[in-house]
Amino acid sequence: MRFDVITLFPEMVLEGSSYGVTGKAIEKNIVGLSVWNPRDYTQDKHRTVDDRPYGGGPGMVMKYHPLYDAVNAAKSRNKCESSKVIYLSPQGKQITQNLLIDASQSSQLILVAGRYEGIDERFVDSVCDEEWSLGDYVISGGELAALIVIDAITRLVPGVLGDDDSAKQDSYMNGLLDYPHFTRPEQDDLSAVPDVLLSGNHQNIQRWRMKQALGRTSVRRPDLLKSKELSAEQEALLKEFRNEV
Repeated sequence: MRFDVITLFPEMVLEGSSYGVTGKAIEKNIVGLSVWNPRDYTQDKHRTVDDRPYGGGPGMVMKYHPLYDAVNAAKSRNKCESSKVIYLSPQGKQITQNLLIDASQSSQLILVAGRYEGIDERFVDSVCDEEWSLGDYVISGGELAALIVIDAITRLVPGVLGDDDSAKQDSYMNGLLDYPHFTRPEQDDLSAVPDVLLSGNHQNIQRWRMKQALGRTSVRRPDLLKSKELSAEQEALLKEFRNEV
């Protein structure tokens, strides 16, 4: 799996991805990362990558050709079997865990980090396969979004985490929020670790964890349950959680 980021701030992407899980995965060559600056594909002495929008209005718009040439350079160098060009934009589809799982099956993701007022629409229509958004808000550029996407997908690549089951138990992987976690000490000034987690009975522990995941989702993200078909056992556990609360 490799990532190529089209960005005016390559150092920002390289530095941000050098830590933690992503940094270790890159160091071990489990995933690859390259950055491509559109300024390197300009033809004028000022390395101009933006211009005023037709029709007037505030701000500047990123030009078509520097972005187009940068994407082609990323594709030509790597020649991956399956490649997707993703424009990170507040107008795109909202990023979800399922979207990231599907994307992790590609051998190459080319992430376009926009700036200014946006990108020439002809580039979006003719070059980009999809538009993705972090949510219903605006940030100054797509670099932070690219770092989030890289981190989230890298976690899904086999061999990256110490235990591959770690990613499978994350929030949203089964359509639910994660259950609560506890560690030492067993008792502190606030409360004690639930007895079931100290029992050694793995069946009861799994049942408790599922009940907590269902309950937490119903309280914090009830919208997720509306689109999830629960089994009879899950329905019973959710009812039990609500009665206890």
